[in-house]
Amino acid sequence: METESDQLALERARNGDAGAYNELVLKYQGRIFSKVFSMLRNRQDAEEITQDTFIRAYRVLSSFRGTANFSSWIYQIGINLAHNRYWYWRRRKRNESMSLDATIGEDAGATLHDILADTAQGPGGEVDQNEFVRKVAESMEQLKPEHAHILMMRNVQNLSYEEIAEELGLSIGTVKSRINRAREALRELMGEDFAK
Repeated sequence: METESDQLALERARNGDAGAYNELVLKYQGRIFSKVFSMLRNRQDAEEITQDTFIRAYRVLSSFRGTANFSSWIYQIGINLAHNRYWYWRRRKRNESMSLDATIGEDAGATLHDILADTAQGPGGEVDQNEFVRKVAESMEQLKPEHAHILMMRNVQNLSYEEIAEELGLSIGTVKSRINRAREALRELMGEDFAK
């Protein structure tokens, strides 16, 4: 909820008082960082997004009409920037995750064919590899964000179960269970032509 001190600081900041804007930064940066970090699970990205949030807000401060509280407005900027970073990262990494030859974590020699049944090879299998890759990409976009994220950590970043558990604050058993559920969800999205 916006306080009277926020309104005064905002008014002074609009009139060019950098110190007043700094008061707002100090007041809200911790909350924005916490929310962004919970979304991205990456400290460096969360720090960058938090900084970008206040830079972006400062640039458009004169257009802030006050129809919402300053706190709600700046919080939403942070969330939007975090969403943009997440989807940028996901699209950028997607091509890597679609490599059929990429190994999967610690499973030596294992590839995407170990996640999905390899019906494209073998007698009568007429499924084109390009179609397979396209379908994987499509299906990854449709996964729940938490499923896509944990598969990316395991299959693209090649993180061990222990590293994923540490980064997400989960037990190794929970990580394995979530990866299995994510793989099953991917198989279901791929459909009968691609997965058993």
